[in-house]
Amino acid sequence: MARVALVTGGTRGIGEAISVALRDTGCQVAANYGGNDERAREFSGRTGLKAYKFDVGDFEAVQKGVSQIEADIGPVDILVNNAGITRDGTMHRMSCENWDDVIRTNLSSCFNCSRAVIEGMRTRKFGRIVNIGSINGQGGQYGQVNYAAAKSGIHGFTKALAQEGAAQGITVNAIAPGYVDTDMVRAVPQKVLERIIQRIPVGRLGNAQDIARGVVFLTGEDADFITGSTLSINGGQHMY
Repeated sequence: MARVALVTGGTRGIGEAISVALRDTGCQVAANYGGNDERAREFSGRTGLKAYKFDVGDFEAVQKGVSQIEADIGPVDILVNNAGITRDGTMHRMSCENWDDVIRTNLSSCFNCSRAVIEGMRTRKFGRIVNIGSINGQGGQYGQVNYAAAKSGIHGFTKALAQEGAAQGITVNAIAPGYVDTDMVRAVPQKVLERIIQRIPVGRLGNAQDIARGVVFLTGEDADFITGSTLSINGGQHMY
């Protein structure tokens, strides 16, 4: 029987690549999105995957959204916490709203979505959770105290939840992408982007499929001895 996968932020960029890659392995995929209805319709028409609109930062909305997915498709076996936003600015100019929005969407969403599926995974003695962190959660980044804090929190969240789930057949891992050629990165000024690429040993930006292949590996049936790990996919830009 096909595994059911939920990918948050799953209709664009890295999330879209993950959704399609999991579909291609035989999973039944539910792609969550937050606001762009037109893009979600285009995604569904092109991929054949159903998109579910709910706010991953809202605990009750997630509970309702996951309940609908499970009624439509079946219990969620694989969760990919990918949804994320940026609200960049240096600390002395950052508003409380921009701090809260990023923490809520990027970090609290991991709790909300994991909480919605964890009991079912424990009952069935199987689960795969992959949380998408960031190179900037590992090494920090000027002007991103909110984003770096949220992504760093994801890495700690992953290690703690992995310890809770291990005996129940649930693996929890993280992927820390480097700079990937998505809308978010393309918004960076060209001169800044050129300097970033100069610091990547392989000499290019990543692509969304690089990250998706990592997710497919970590969510596989035979990946049951890998948990609490962070897989860095960054072209060698940050190593530790």
